[in-house]
Amino acid sequence: MVKIENLVKRYGTNYALNDISFEIGEGEIVGLLGPNGAGKSTTMNILTGYLSSTSGAAYVNGINILEEPIEAKKYIGFLPEQPPLYPEMTVSEYLNFVYELKGCQLDREAHLAEILAVVRLTDVKDRLIRNLSKGYKQRVGIAQAIVGDPKVIIFDEPTVGLDPKQILEVRNLIRTLGKRHTVILSTHILAEVQAVCERVIIINKGEIIADAKTDEITKTIEDGYRYEVKICGPQKDVLPAIKKLSGVISVEATGARDMDSMTYVIDTASGADVRKPLFALCATNAWPMIGLYPVGTDLESVFIKLVDTSDGKIGVKTKSKRSR
Repeated sequence: MVKIENLVKRYGTNYALNDISFEIGEGEIVGLLGPNGAGKSTTMNILTGYLSSTSGAAYVNGINILEEPIEAKKYIGFLPEQPPLYPEMTVSEYLNFVYELKGCQLDREAHLAEILAVVRLTDVKDRLIRNLSKGYKQRVGIAQAIVGDPKVIIFDEPTVGLDPKQILEVRNLIRTLGKRHTVILSTHILAEVQAVCERVIIINKGEIIADAKTDEITKTIEDGYRYEVKICGPQKDVLPAIKKLSGVISVEATGARDMDSMTYVIDTASGADVRKPLFALCATNAWPMIGLYPVGTDLESVFIKLVDTSDGKIGVKTKSKRSR
């Protein structure tokens, strides 16, 4: 449904995008993740026809956005970071305006009524946009993006500035839209991707450094596992006993206490599972274990490690680089 092929965007000698390539299939919800200035918005702006590229190509439903922009845009719904709203219009007036602007051929009344229901705007359809809360304005922005029932919907930082309740509502809405559309979510918020997306593409300094399923990306990078365990027992005995377990690389007491327990952080070797031996150790010595949690294997850890490691790349579909 979406294909980026050897895309380059250069400003003088600086590369905003440096020969990136990826494909997104129909019905996927994909997160484009990266720090500020990584190239996310540049990619989205080229894909939606707002910006030209130095070289390479971008396709939507097989149509080159740079060669046939009008035709390609018929398949795209776009919500920029700042929704393009007209505050003096009511919600209904604005959506009717967008309907005409897009040259939509669907049954107007039924189509707009469906959109209002999906984004939960029916109750405020006759209110002026300027009088809506930021959360509702964001919903109006999403509503305009799906007018015309586009095959691809692109969101650029859709929850910036929203309160926690509004964020959850927008995330749920994106999941709902993903059942009928291909969705690309551009963000620097890690929790956003982990909560909504099936796949994550991480971009840094204009290059793709990771591309994998969201639930698999941590497995791809981790050499071993790290656990945080809370054990009720004398530290002078617990610490050396854990160190002797097979597969344990290192263990340290953090100093954090929970009632009469001490918290320990255990690093393990690749392929080692120390959970059962650890439980048996505690049971044999009558040391109650009141908590055991995997740590350091979440998306945040992966993201930080990849961004900090300039030559670390995993799951990258296109490995070619252009010389800078």
